[in-house]
Amino acid sequence: MTRFPPSSPWRRTATRLLDTLFPPSCLGCGEAVDRAGHLCATCVSQIHLLAAPCCRRCAQPFASRAAGGPDMTCTSCTRDPPPWAQGRAAMVYDDMPRNLILPLKYADRTENAGLLARYMARAAMGLLGPDSLLIPVPLHRIRLFGRRYNQAGLLARALGRLTGSPVMVDGLERIRATRPLEGLGRSARHDVMRGTIGVRARHLAAIRGRHVIVVDDVMTTGATLAACTHALLGAGAGQVDVLAAARACGQHEQQ
Repeated sequence: MTRFPPSSPWRRTATRLLDTLFPPSCLGCGEAVDRAGHLCATCVSQIHLLAAPCCRRCAQPFASRAAGGPDMTCTSCTRDPPPWAQGRAAMVYDDMPRNLILPLKYADRTENAGLLARYMARAAMGLLGPDSLLIPVPLHRIRLFGRRYNQAGLLARALGRLTGSPVMVDGLERIRATRPLEGLGRSARHDVMRGTIGVRARHLAAIRGRHVIVVDDVMTTGATLAACTHALLGAGAGQVDVLAAARACGQHEQQ
C-alpha cells in the first residue's frame, strides 16, 4: 500500500476530503474542532500539564522549587527510592485526562493514544536520547485477549513515531496474572506485583546495556513500573527511566 508523507499534496487533499465527509470532533467532549485527533479549547484548558518543579523520580509536583530541595526529590522517594532513575508524566490525572485514558483503556478509543503521546513527547524532552529504547508495560495474555490491545503499547508506538525512538513493544511479559490493584494500598500493590514481570528471552541481548524508558498510561504508587524496572535491570539494562501519560498527584496509589 502506498503511503504519502504528511506534507504530500495528495495527503493534504485526502485529509480535507475526509474532514468534509466526517467532520473532526474533540476527543474529550465531541464538539467540532479544526483537526482530527485534537481537543477543543475548553477541553485543553482542563488539562493540567506537569512541569517543573516536580520530583525527578516520580513527577509529583512541588508547591515551589525550594520545596524540592537540592536534588528535587520528594519525601516519599527520598525515604523509599524507586528502582528507576527518572520518572516523568505529562499531566495530572484528574477529570479530563481520565476522560481520555479510560476510554482508551476500556472502550476501544485507540485514537486517544496519538493525542496523549504528543503530551508525553513534551514531557520526555531531555529524557529521550538517541539510544533510548521505549518498552511498554505489558498486559497478561488473558487480559490482552479480552481487551485485544495493550494501551501502553499503543502509547509507546505513537511516541516512537513522534520522536523517532525505537519501540520494543513485546520486550516485557507478565509471567503470571494478578488481581486488580484498585483499592489496594501502596505496600499491598508492591507485594502483588513483585516478580510478576520478566524480560522475554529473545530480547535479552538487545536490552543489555541500553537506556530503556518504560511507558505506561497512569503512574501512582509505581508498583507496576517498579516490577518492570527490576526485570529490566536484572536483564542488564544500563539505565531505566519511566514515562506516563498522567500522574495521580497527592497520593502514591496505583501504577
